[in-house]
Amino acid sequence: MDFASLYHFLFETYAGIGCLVGAGLVISLIACVIMERRTRKAFVDREPDEDDWSFFDDDDDEEDDE
Repeated sequence: MDFASLYHFLFETYAGIGCLVGAGLVISLIACVIMERRTRKAFVDREPDEDDWSFFDDDDDEEDDE
């Protein structure tokens, strides 16, 4: 398999483009997991503040006060 046929497969066929997209997603996911682990190790002793937010934070209690 020479470079021209590899180029043709990756950039000129639907299957090759799908492989590129899939590889990009997998590489991005691995990079995100690695960076998240490093961040958690760096800030392990940090206590949550009242200004911190979370995806699982319930905002309904703030709306009831108004």
